[in-house]
Amino acid sequence: MGTVGIKDVAERAGVSVGTVSNALNRPGSVRSSTRAKVERAMVELGFVRNESARQLRAGKSRLLAYVVPDVGNPFFTDIARGAEGVAQAAGLALVLCDADSERDREDGFLELLLEQRVHGVLITPIDAANPRLVALADRGVPVVLVDRVAAPGDILCSVGVDDVEGGRLAAEHLIAQGHERIAFVGSPNAMPQVADRYRGAVDATREGADGEILLLDSQRLDVESGRLAAQRLLGIPERRRPTAAFCANDLLALGMLQALTGQGHVVPDEIALVGYDDIEFAAAAAVPLSSVRQPRRELGRLAVTLLLDDAGREGGHQHEHPVLRPELVVRASSSTPPLVALRRGLP
Repeated sequence: MGTVGIKDVAERAGVSVGTVSNALNRPGSVRSSTRAKVERAMVELGFVRNESARQLRAGKSRLLAYVVPDVGNPFFTDIARGAEGVAQAAGLALVLCDADSERDREDGFLELLLEQRVHGVLITPIDAANPRLVALADRGVPVVLVDRVAAPGDILCSVGVDDVEGGRLAAEHLIAQGHERIAFVGSPNAMPQVADRYRGAVDATREGADGEILLLDSQRLDVESGRLAAQRLLGIPERRRPTAAFCANDLLALGMLQALTGQGHVVPDEIALVGYDDIEFAAAAAVPLSSVRQPRRELGRLAVTLLLDDAGREGGHQHEHPVLRPELVVRASSSTPPLVALRRGLP
């Protein structure tokens, strides 16, 4: 049997081709009993909609894309879960594209998505100033920056979290635990979010009594980089070694935790740890990890809501830049046991 078309479905259901077309594209305009007959005929004949043809007629597909810097980071997949719920309710499907922290790879995806006439693009960009993003919007593809706080002159929608406040929360907590020397693990030059977290931590230590931040630069935000950062930290003479580390994300913190405990160091007695994002693995770690929680699924839901509004307005959309608040979740990796508190002279 050859390819089944809508004419075959119409003949089997005993309706017109126009009725089948309406059942596919405007189901609300077709009586439920008639729609049921059409759907039954489709199943019996094994009809598969020609999405390419529909896309050519409509001018865009029913796909949304989310371009992420690292699909291996659960933070981004949690955002995608939030985005997917809103997309599905709008009759759209969400696909993930992994740029693997490479600008050329990201550019390749953006070009491909334009060619595929996607309904819109969500992106946590490696470089928010990438001209391809504005070029996409100029070609009629709505773009929303995810996990980005708007910068002066931004002409795209964005949704982000106040990472300066998040960095401050983490550092203030460690200072309150009696830590005067704190390591920040991450590269402020790598991503604006990391720069904001570092700035918040530095501000908090400047305001705290005798606070001091040591930067342990890490370009990548993965578990292996966390292990390497732990080795660098342990290489510092003990009298100058930070007694706590604030990591730019949870993967770094989990890598540090693994390396430190693997070498017999006790967390938090010797070195306290705080991560960022509060991914699911943070609470499940051997020593449950303190972390600055981001409302990940809400980021995804808001991003798709903004994108759909942009797509439906045809030029009348007002770009928005909501900023959500982070929350510190304190667990065993940074809470000071009574004996350690006494050693440090805390009340």
